Amino acid sequence: MIVEEIMNTNVETLKPEDTIESAIKLLRDKKIRHIPIVNNQSELIGIVSDRDVKDGTPSIFQKEKADQELQNQLKLIMKTDVITGHPLDFVEEVAALFYEHNISCLPIIKEKKLIGIITETDLLHTLIQLTGAHQPGSQIEVKVPNRAGILYEVAGIIREHNANIHSVLVYPDKHDDSYKILVFRVKTMNPLGVVEHLKKEGYTVLWPNMPGVSS
Repeated sequence: MIVEEIMNTNVETLKPEDTIESAIKLLRDKKIRHIPIVNNQSELIGIVSDRDVKDGTPSIFQKEKADQELQNQLKLIMKTDVITGHPLDFVEEVAALFYEHNISCLPIIKEKKLIGIITETDLLHTLIQLTGAHQPGSQIEVKVPNRAGILYEVAGIIREHNANIHSVLVYPDKHDDSYKILVFRVKTMNPLGVVEHLKKEGYTVLWPNMPGVSS
């Protein structure tokens, strides 16, 4: 899946000459947490978050000073070192950027123009869709040798039970790099038959750990 499939294209923006007060109003009215700052050519030059706005305004108990500060321009508080993405980037790559740089939104740029934005919420919704977690079914975790063809073999056993596979995740075993963990989301509410078959074939089923199923 690529970024342009999940990005928000209706992006609320402001100019660097706009005031902090206008940013507060936009954040509140649109229920958003980030505002990209663009120039007259729709080129991204900065970004302002709700935290930036909060840090850039004094306490409400200093009303006279607060009123003055609210009229300051956004260019005084915006961040200009902005990490951006491209619409043809893979969603996995974007998720890595969020993780590595501890960011909560990513403006999307094409030919120097701001064309979209992705937030943590967008990534969460996408993860749910990709894993099939929002669909009825069961999760099966299997510890397998880290060798070629193993995924095909395990999926074949699941296929024999006519259980449709919603998604597959693969991650390394934390204790032994000669093994890996396969996580299947399958369209069945009773995976007992699949689990029993997997164990008879010698696979270690980590979940569900069903009492009474042969190991």
